[in-house]
Formats: sequence, C-alpha cells, structure tokens
Amino acid sequence: MNKALIVILAAVMLDAIGIGLIFPILPALLREVGHVDDISLLLGIMLALYSACQFLFSPVLGVLSDRFGRRPVLLVSLAGAAIDYVIMALAPHLWLLVLGRAISGITSANMAVATAYITDITTEEERAQRFGLFHAMFGVGFIIGPVIGGILGDWWLRSPFLAAAVLNGLNFALALFVLPESRKGKADARFTWETLNPFKPLAWAFTFRALIPLMAIFLILNFVGTVYGTAWAQFSEDRFAFTGTTIGLSLGAFGVFHALAQAFLTGPAVKRLGERWALVVGMGFETGAMLTLAFASHGWLLFAMAPIFALGGIGMPALQSLTTQQVGSDRQGQLQGVLASIVSLASVFGPLLFSAIYAAVRPEWPGMIWIVAIFIYLLALPLMLGVRNGPVAAGKPAE
Repeated sequence: MNKALIVILAAVMLDAIGIGLIFPILPALLREVGHVDDISLLLGIMLALYSACQFLFSPVLGVLSDRFGRRPVLLVSLAGAAIDYVIMALAPHLWLLVLGRAISGITSANMAVATAYITDITTEEERAQRFGLFHAMFGVGFIIGPVIGGILGDWWLRSPFLAAAVLNGLNFALALFVLPESRKGKADARFTWETLNPFKPLAWAFTFRALIPLMAIFLILNFVGTVYGTAWAQFSEDRFAFTGTTIGLSLGAFGVFHALAQAFLTGPAVKRLGERWALVVGMGFETGAMLTLAFASHGWLLFAMAPIFALGGIGMPALQSLTTQQVGSDRQGQLQGVLASIVSLASVFGPLLFSAIYAAVRPEWPGMIWIVAIFIYLLALPLMLGVRNGPVAAGKPAE
C-alpha cells in the first residue's frame, strides 16, 4: 500500500471521527445557544441547510478539482470544516451557528475528492478493494467519533467541536505537507450551466424507464434514513433521559453492528436470496426495529435493536446492485451521479419533514416518529412490482 493511499485513508477516518464527535451533543448546543427547549425544527433546518449547500455547490467544487487538481480543493474543504467547528465551539448567537453550517456545506467536498483521489491512484482491478478500505475507515471513524463526542460533551458541551476542529486541522496538515497531487489540473475544465447544474443527472435517468421505480425506492430508503440523524439523539433524551455519553455509546453500538453486517452478511445474503428478496428482508428487519423503538419503555432496547438495524442494512447494497444492472457499463458513472443527487435531495427534505413531525408528536408520544417513518418506508414495497430482472442492453434506455 503506497504512502498516498495511507494518507488519504487516514484523512477519511479523521473526517468521520470529526463528524461523529458532534452528533450526540448538537441538540444540547442548539438549546444552549437558541435559548429554547424544543429544538426539533431548528435541528432539522441546520441539517437541511448543510445538505442543500452541499448539493448546490458540489458541481462547482467538482469543476475546480478538474481544473486545479484534487489537492487544492481538498485543502479548501478541510479548512471550511475546521472553520465551521470553531464557530460552533465559540458561537454565542444562533445566526453564527447557521453561518458555520452554511460554510461547511459549501466547502464540503472532502469525501468526493477523497473518492476521486483513490480512483486516480489505483488501477481498475484494485479499485473495489480500495473503496472497501475507504468505507471501512469511514465506518471505524464513525464508531469512534460519537462515543468520544458524548463523553467530551458531558464534560464540557463545546469540547467536541473544538476536538473536531483540531482533527480537521490535523487533516489539513496531512494534505498540505504529506499528500501528493494525484491529478494535474486541466485548463479546459470550464464553468458552464451544463457542468454546474446539480439536477442534470436526474434528467438523464428519466430516459431509462427501468430505473424509475428503483430511483423511487432509493429515494424513499434514503429519505427515511435521515430520521436517525434528525431524531435519534432527541428521542433518546426525551424518552429515556440519555446523557451525551449514553447517546454516543448507542450510536457507537449501531456503527459496530452495521459495519459487521456490511462486511460479513450482505454478500452471502444477496447470493442466497437474490437482490430483490435481500432488499425486502432488509426492509423487514429495519421496520421491525423501528416498530420496537416506537413502543420501547426501557433505554436498553436502543442497544438491543442495534443488531436488528444492522440486518436492515443489507437492503441498500442489494438495491444498489439491482440499480446498476439496469444500465450498461458505459453509463455507470452517470448512474452514480444520479444516486448521489438523490441522496443529497433526501438529506435536504428528510430532516425538514421529520423535525417538523417530531416537534408535533414530542409532547404526547415521541415514539410516533418511528411509526411515521415506517409508513413512508412501506411506500417502497408496491414499487418493487415495477422492478425488472437482469440488465438492459448496454448504453440503451429501457423501453
């Protein structure tokens, strides 16, 4: 394994730790700075703002990375994240937190640039293994981050944000002094409406009829997936009086079992059941876990449900596999752009909806948020009837 790959994988893990650090205590920070008890809507707006800025500005950063190289854009992205964390650590007013989230969203290209960097420095034969390492390192970081963040947050509420800023500063130093450029910039990379339009990939996808039900399912699954980032910490506090440490440990347990399921169960499950049934079985496990949380009366059930949620995670890789079968090999890059756009849109509108719902149900029954998520989730089942088996002809839209 070469030095550049080690550095970029270390950067990915540090970035994931930084993201995870703030998850358990962001609601508490919003209460302190916003001087309100119910921060459900505010949290949803903050999460949606970050995703909206990321969605709108990602094409700009993509063109910049093609024109000037990966390294300068990665440095800008890491600097933007560090500035955001410092603002959140020190901000006395709510508008400064909003500004910090916007800056972080606008400059948030580090994951995309890291992916492009790995593509640049590996052969096609090595790529799958390298991307496996990429996701593994991100998973390890996201297991460590919430646990440390919860512990630090119980000591001093602002300390996880300072720790995240320090980690991004370390990442910046790695990229500046150790990481070589993987791809020289091209002067012919231009800013045009075609290259900057974030909705363009979606328009292309609608020319493939076989993709439409799969894209709808992918949207629903990712939309429902935003309920965890929006409601998990608040629900844990409201229903079970969890501290930051306990929330962090629950998220860490969630991450451990999810990583184990992805590493050891997804492949065998898809091989034995096929993609369609693996997707249905995964949805069944996740539905059961959410239903249990809705009626849970003891906090230990959040930990007990971690393996069941992890089994639900086999559905998404099965869906991605089904989706890639619908277009030829020459269109796979465009397809990944479509899926990335769908994830971004779900990350914008999901938190807004779920935060509004949680604000409404919180006084009477916080667990109702999981029932609503289940109802949205089940909308995907009838769409399975429109999913075709096997690939279409390479490069041709489905009839």
